[in-house]
Amino acid sequence: MAVTTLTSREFNQDTSGAKKAARRGPVFITDRGRPAHVLLTIEDYQRLAGGSMSLAEALAQRGVADFAFEPPRLRKGIFKPADLG
Repeated sequence: MAVTTLTSREFNQDTSGAKKAARRGPVFITDRGRPAHVLLTIEDYQRLAGGSMSLAEALAQRGVADFAFEPPRLRKGIFKPADLG
């Protein structure tokens, strides 16, 4: 995983280059020589955040052969009988 560091000015001048670099690894964006922001792909962010994803999001991932998917549990009483009257 490659780590890239860009100044705020470099980031502003070449946003598409920063996005391409983020595919290889995190991109640190500095303000006055200090790291201020990090640019990640959404896949890297979700992996770090550990957030849950929908089945559609999980299936839309590219290059991932296997993934963990835990659908939310439904609460009792959510289903009602059909009203045929």
